[in-house]
Parts: sequence; C-alpha cells; structure tokens
Amino acid sequence: MTGRLMLLDTASLYFRAYFGVPESVKAPDGTPVNAVRGLLDFIDRLVKDHRPEHLVACMDADWRPRWRVELIPSYKAHRVAEEHAAGPDEEEVPDTLSPQVPVIEAVLDALGIARVGVEGYEADDVIGTFTARAKGPVDIVTGDRDLYQLVDDARGVRVLYPLKGVGTLQTTDEAMLREKYGVDGPGYADLALLRGDPSDGLPGVPGIGEKTAAKLLAEFGDLAGIMAAVDDPKAKLTPSQRTRLREARPYVAVAPRVVKVADDVPLPEVDTALPHAPRDPAALRELAVRWGLGGSLERLLTTLGA
Repeated sequence: MTGRLMLLDTASLYFRAYFGVPESVKAPDGTPVNAVRGLLDFIDRLVKDHRPEHLVACMDADWRPRWRVELIPSYKAHRVAEEHAAGPDEEEVPDTLSPQVPVIEAVLDALGIARVGVEGYEADDVIGTFTARAKGPVDIVTGDRDLYQLVDDARGVRVLYPLKGVGTLQTTDEAMLREKYGVDGPGYADLALLRGDPSDGLPGVPGIGEKTAAKLLAEFGDLAGIMAAVDDPKAKLTPSQRTRLREARPYVAVAPRVVKVADDVPLPEVDTALPHAPRDPAALRELAVRWGLGGSLERLLTTLGA
C-alpha cells in the first residue's frame, strides 16, 4: 500500500450513525436500519472528500480482550452486558442496533470494502498494525481519542475525528495535539494513562489530571522519565505528586500495554484497494431490497464508480 490508506474505526462510526440518524429510518418490514444507512452515508462522504486509494473497515473481533483485562480488571468492565468464559464478553449495545451489525458486515462484504477483525484484538489494534505497515499516508477515522497516539506528521498519519456526522471532521495532527494537550502522538498515550479514562475503566493516577499530566510530560519527557523522577529527590515534583506516583507504581507498570494500541496483530491477507464496482452485485441487490437501503447505497455506488 503506497497510496493514501483510510482506516475506519467501524463500531465507533456505526454507533454515531445509530444515534445521529432517527430510528424512523426503517426497512420495508419495519426493522430500523438507521445505523446501516447512516454508515453508508458516512463512507460516501469520506470517500468523496478524501479520495483514499485504500479503505479498510476495522472491526472489534474482541472489544474487551482478556489480555488487557488480566492487566487491569476494571478495563471496560462497566460496559459488560454478560460475561463469557469461553469467548468475548457481551457488550451493552442498544437493542435495535445489535441486529443491524450483521447487515452492515454483509453490505461491506458485497461492496468489496475490506473488513478486518482479528480474534483477541480490538479494532484499535487492527488500525495500529495497518498504520505501522503502511508505506503511504494514513487517515484514521474514529470518534475515539485513544487513537491520537498514532498521529505522526513525518509519516503522514492523522486522525479525522467526527465533530458532527462526518461532514465536520477535526483533522488531528501533531500541531493540534501540541496546542490542545501539549504532547505529540506517542505522548498522548502517556497522557491518557496518567489522566485515566472513565469511559474505558482506566483509573489513572489519583490526583493527576490532564493539565498536570501534560506539565509532567513537558518536564520529564515521557512516562519513564516521570517515574524515574519519583526516586530523584532533586526532581521538580510536589510532595503529593511524588507520593501519588509512587503509590500508583503497580498500575503504571502494566497500564502501557493496555493503553497503547498493538502494532503486531496477525492481519489476514486482504485486498485493501477501494472498490470501484461491487464484489457481489447479486448479493448487494438482495440486501438493498431486503433492507431498503435506497439512496444511501446508490450514492455510495455512484461515488465508488467515479
């Protein structure tokens, strides 16, 4: 892949589509298809505006991998609907969204848009690995700030963060990260680790908020530098900061593996080229009629054909 690669954090986008498009958008049998049609509209707009040469819909094969939970048991624990010993835990998802996910997957497959999820990993990890392997520029489309850690101006890696639908995207590059958070891409992972993230069940270091974390990173360079300063009596840490960081050592020791996205996921061989015609026209026609995909699918097909 040497041309522009666009990586979709698919669940993040279909959740946004679900809540952004009214449930009155339904299939002929009355089943809501707001997430399906909303996601197709998103992809249409993204392709029109950014013209990627490669496109991958990255999926959560496991939204709460056990290897992360073993390190930090609270990781996404508040979002578990049902635990499963033999496989991925079941995530709390709105009742009318769950049935739409298989439809989304079937439509993407019929279109010929590469769809990749890997057992034991989150979509973030798939995105991280594709990004690490890319030879050209990368656009990551996500509503998850965790992926800011992948931003790299030298390699042309940026995050397109939806502010309103996907018509208004925040282009997140190193300048934006430094202005808003005082860090670069890798520094954002350290910032998030120290600050914590209630939405992911990450406790962070008590008493170390975002501004304090940014100041510590500016002073000591990275997480390792901050923790080395804890044992240096000459380091510019307040007594309370020194105490809190020392007490948080067990968390800090394991949290980097949880917070940082993997870049070594065993990806399958897939054709990532943006399709210009459906891979399976007959299946796509059946899906279009069955689910009433109408103008959303027609617009995307026109854009892909162009």
